[in-house]
Amino acid sequence: MTDWPQGYGLHVLQEVDSTLNEATRMAPTTTGPVWIMAHHQTAARGRRGRAWANPKGNLAATLLMRPHGNPEQAALRSFVAALALFDACVAVTGRATGLSLKWPNDVLLNGGKLAGILLESTGQGHGVSHLSIGIGVNLSEAPGADQVEPGAVRPVSLLSEAGANVTPEDFLTELAVAYARYENQFVTYGFEPIRTAWLARAAKLGEVITARTAASETVGTFETVDAAGNLVLNTAKGRVSIPAADVFF
Repeated sequence: MTDWPQGYGLHVLQEVDSTLNEATRMAPTTTGPVWIMAHHQTAARGRRGRAWANPKGNLAATLLMRPHGNPEQAALRSFVAALALFDACVAVTGRATGLSLKWPNDVLLNGGKLAGILLESTGQGHGVSHLSIGIGVNLSEAPGADQVEPGAVRPVSLLSEAGANVTPEDFLTELAVAYARYENQFVTYGFEPIRTAWLARAAKLGEVITARTAASETVGTFETVDAAGNLVLNTAKGRVSIPAADVFF
């Protein structure tokens, strides 16, 4: 049994509106990093305010922390979390086959969406007082196709795709251990080792993908992720750096 990482707290709830909301409530009195896990969420959410389906037996958790640095540095922790999720999946399944990372914040298994990450932060001026890293993982059940937007990657579960029957508590322990390791690397050596490791696990690197925002759509070859975490595409009009978008394959 993996030991819980030193210095990280744990707060487990049977039911809550959202672990991200709980992190906001806990932030004023929280000094060190703490994982918040709920067995059931009544108002879970994903990126851009979308609803997040959270069937029973899946992982719903948020890491609340007080990071050093500016908002841009804090945002790079989505890559830290993605690597930790990848390693946690390997730890509970015994293999990395079929796993990949989709920019900016998804984990794929056999081409389907297994997990998602959502960052929220609070702060004043150029600093970040608290960062919440929300994570949802389809452990035992994947949402139906009718619960995701048209054209989105199909949802899959760890149980259906890899045959791994793991509890949210056990998965969170592996995730917390992996996150603590990558966080230490990020704080010590900066983003470059994280970026390199993420690219080694990236889905569709070197292939043509589509990046969409509310105002535009860009199609190009996925070249890399730059030092600021931006998606870099080679398009018919040249090299384009994209700070935020939804990616479609």
